[in-house]
Amino acid sequence: MKNILILSNGDMAKHFVQWVGKSRIDTNHYYITCNRHTTESKEQKSSNLSFIEADPTSYLKLKNIMEEVDFITVFIVISSKDEALYSYKNIRIIKPKIRIVFVSNWDELKINDENTKILNINELISSSLYEALPNVPRIAKNIGFAKGEIMEILVSFGSSYAYRHVGSVSHKKWKIVAIYRDKEQIFPRDTTMIKPNDRLIVMGNPLVLEEVYKRITKRRGLFPEPFGKNLYLILDMSLTKEDILVQVNEAIYLSNRFSKSRLYIRTIGRVKEDILNELKKFETEHIELLSKLSKAEVLDTVVYEINSYDIGLFLIDISLFKKHFKEILYLEKRPIYLFGEESIYNISRAMIFMGDEIDMESISSSTFDLSETLNLSIELSNYDPEGDFAEKRNIIEHYESLSKIYNLKIDIIEKKANPIRELKEESGILNIIPFSREVLKKPIFNFLSRKFSRYFLSIRKHPQLLIPLED
Repeated sequence: MKNILILSNGDMAKHFVQWVGKSRIDTNHYYITCNRHTTESKEQKSSNLSFIEADPTSYLKLKNIMEEVDFITVFIVISSKDEALYSYKNIRIIKPKIRIVFVSNWDELKINDENTKILNINELISSSLYEALPNVPRIAKNIGFAKGEIMEILVSFGSSYAYRHVGSVSHKKWKIVAIYRDKEQIFPRDTTMIKPNDRLIVMGNPLVLEEVYKRITKRRGLFPEPFGKNLYLILDMSLTKEDILVQVNEAIYLSNRFSKSRLYIRTIGRVKEDILNELKKFETEHIELLSKLSKAEVLDTVVYEINSYDIGLFLIDISLFKKHFKEILYLEKRPIYLFGEESIYNISRAMIFMGDEIDMESISSSTFDLSETLNLSIELSNYDPEGDFAEKRNIIEHYESLSKIYNLKIDIIEKKANPIRELKEESGILNIIPFSREVLKKPIFNFLSRKFSRYFLSIRKHPQLLIPLED
């Protein structure tokens, strides 16, 4: 049995004693000082409560109490500052090293004592009020380090994490440890699906959890949100005039479909006068032609302009992308639209090849947003040369759930075939790909590796959209 001394008076002390009396912890015994003005506290019926009618500021009475019983902790919950300090000083004379919890209502109070914990009432109330504000995470206090490593997050209906599986969102630096749903506590498995209105209890690095909170609570916006708002076309002026104008018109078409977005056109290389005059004709209040740059200058300029112009989507020729921009744009975590031989005007389907579950669920919200905006049906294709379809059940469940929310048609294709060969036979599709490191790698044995993402950049027939993955 651990003995705890509570020096108390005032309303807060009364409420604290009531809480102690309700405690289910029967290995603690509480000795509570009181006077004739706090006799209400004595109504608490509990075998582990002992009330002592004594003045906590009296050194002799306090000394007698502490000599009769071996206490491990003393709580000072006294409404008067002077009385609280007298009690504290008396305890330190009697027991110099005993642990003290001192409840303070006085901001100027300073006690330099490693064995004393100050609980400032004003800070506690302010913290509770702050957490009641919208868009502020609730963190566990007095648990662990109490610095935000345990957090509760509410999943809104518009969250990009709704209808994803736990295994696809937890990472090494954070983890979902419990879900509260419909008055039920759930200890999730990797296959547990997150649903709107779930309250997630997450643990991890506090700095990481701050970013996780922002991502989970951020409502989906129409593509290219949440990456940015505007479009950025990088034009290779070494292309033919016909190809340049085709790319400009496709970029304008997409910009018009994404409401309230601007299109910035950045030319690279030497610009012929006749082509420059053609490009200037496209300028409006929503389309801006940026000054020409050399290929050496443009890399640093593009990085600067990403944030300056709130860029959410890059449009670029696949050759230029592979030769100069794939590494730098990968690091900037923005979607990339790669022009294909088929024009975006003739596209009716968005095709996604099933891959890693985490990657598939990470790009799903953007895929549905884009498909809704461009009025595309969605084809989720599982082309497996070995016919192993069972392991993709979670991906299918996730995409089917989102299809009901967006009211978009989705076709699930399962074939025992090589996906790259099948893809080359398709027409009228926009190929949507997770923008991972695998995309940047060169295939060594074409059509033999199961890492199909390495081969997409070798296909020029279809336009392609690379969507960056979460860190």
